[in-house]
Amino acid sequence: MITAYQSALSGLRAFGTKIQANSNNIANAQTDSFKKNQVTNSAVAPHGVTAEVSQVSSPGPSVFQETAAGMDLVELSNVDLATELVDMNLNSTLYRANLKTIENVNEMTGMLLQLTS
Repeated sequence: MITAYQSALSGLRAFGTKIQANSNNIANAQTDSFKKNQVTNSAVAPHGVTAEVSQVSSPGPSVFQETAAGMDLVELSNVDLATELVDMNLNSTLYRANLKTIENVNEMTGMLLQLTS
């Protein structure tokens, strides 16, 4: 049961990191030249997962905007809001699934302690 608890806890941390990255990307979607963050999960021995955050360097679309100096070519954010919202929904569901695993492990441990006392 401890292994299940450790696996679920590492999953909580990893998907929490993904949710934070999604939130940051959504909050900065309208910021010129903003580069979105991408989180990659990788397995960790013996039972777990870790999240690695990296910045996506691909350029956003460029548009002409009026500035104090006249019309300038401005690079927009490379964040796709539709993708970020779908990913955030998926990540929050996976976060809740790991949380439910921890709740079940706690419940089973409580039952085991009641049986042995």
